[in-house]
Amino acid sequence: MGDMVITCSGCGTRNRVSAAKQHLGPKCGKCRAPLDLSGARLGAAELSDANFDSFLGSTGQVVMIDFFSPSCGHCQTMMEVVERLADRYRGRAAIAKIDSTVSMAAASRCAIRGVPAFLFFRHGREVDRITGAVPEEVLVRKLESLA
Repeated sequence: MGDMVITCSGCGTRNRVSAAKQHLGPKCGKCRAPLDLSGARLGAAELSDANFDSFLGSTGQVVMIDFFSPSCGHCQTMMEVVERLADRYRGRAAIAKIDSTVSMAAASRCAIRGVPAFLFFRHGREVDRITGAVPEEVLVRKLESLA
């Protein structure tokens, strides 16, 4: 989804919050008060080879990364599910997506053989994966068991 402007409830300052950094607990740039992201629809963070490692290392939360291809029909079907889960689990799990046709180094390092592939990480280490289009409830159960 990208960036969203969030108004600080403390001082009224407008702050730009990146979807890639929403899991870090953003604070107001002026008064440093935590920003309330409830109701904000930032969606899943968009990753690349350049920020893949830093994203995994930046949080103590469970991380789910959706490896997808824009030309894959099943991936497109799952994209809406991933966006919903990102908003639903904000604060409890970090949800991201990465285009495996562009970010081939990350896909290769994670041994992605088919898409969509949902990889689950804890403390920067892969703890599980689900490959293929699955019902939303399958991903919800996995996130609930890990978060």
